[in-house]
Amino acid sequence: MANPFISSALLGTAMPLQLTWQDLVVRLVCTLIAGAIIGYDRGERGKAAGLRTTILVCLAASVAMLQMNYPLTLSGKASDSFITNDLMRLPLGILTGVGFIGGGAILRRGSLVIGVTTAATLWYVTVIGLCFGGGQVLLGWAATAIGFLVLRGLRRLESYMAVEQHARLQITVDETGPGEQEIRDWLAKGAIRVRNIDLASGGGSRTYTLNVLKVHEPRAASACAMPAAVERLSRRPGVRALAWQVTD
Repeated sequence: MANPFISSALLGTAMPLQLTWQDLVVRLVCTLIAGAIIGYDRGERGKAAGLRTTILVCLAASVAMLQMNYPLTLSGKASDSFITNDLMRLPLGILTGVGFIGGGAILRRGSLVIGVTTAATLWYVTVIGLCFGGGQVLLGWAATAIGFLVLRGLRRLESYMAVEQHARLQITVDETGPGEQEIRDWLAKGAIRVRNIDLASGGGSRTYTLNVLKVHEPRAASACAMPAAVERLSRRPGVRALAWQVTD
C-alpha cells in the first residue's frame, strides 16, 4: 500500500492543503542539502556568494513557498468580497528580490565584468528552493544535479574554448618607426587581426589607433593583459608610446 507521506513529501505529486511536520522536515532538509551542494562548489572557488550565502538564499525561497502553503485554504473569494489572495505574488517577489542581490554581485572594472555566474547561481538556487518548498522534490533534485554539473563540469570545457578578445591599440612612432603595413604584418604574426585603423600625424610623429581582434586558444591565455606580439612591437626602434586596451 502506497504511503501518502512518501507520495506527497518525496515525490511531490501533490501539494496538500495542510502540511504535516514530515512534509516540512523533508522539504527543508532537501533544500539544505541542495543548497550545500551548489554552495560548496562556489565556496571552494573563493566566490563572494559561497556556501552560507547559497544555502540561505535556497532556504529563503523554500520557506517562502512553505509559508504560501498555509493560506491556500483562503485563496478563494466570496462573491461579496473585495479581497483577492494572489498567492503566486510571493514566489515571484522572491525571484525579483534575488535579482537585486544578483545585480549587486556583478562588478564591472573597465572592460572586465565579474560576478555574472555568481548572480546566475543565486537566481538558480532560488528556483531550486521554490521547487522543494512547493513539494516538487524530484524536480528540485533534478535541477540541483543539472546545476552542479553545469558549474563543475563545464568549467573544464570553457578552459579549452577559443575566446575572441576585442581591443584598441594605440601606437605612436617617430620618423624611423614602422609604417601602417609593417604594423599590420607584425600583428598578423601574433594572430591579431586589424579591423580598422586611424592615423593622426603632427609634430614629427604619427599615432595609429587600431581596433583589433585577438583569438585566444585556450581561454586561460586571455588573462594576459597584453599579447606577446604587441609587447614586442612596443620595443621596436622608433616606437615612442604604445597602449593596449581590451574593449569587450
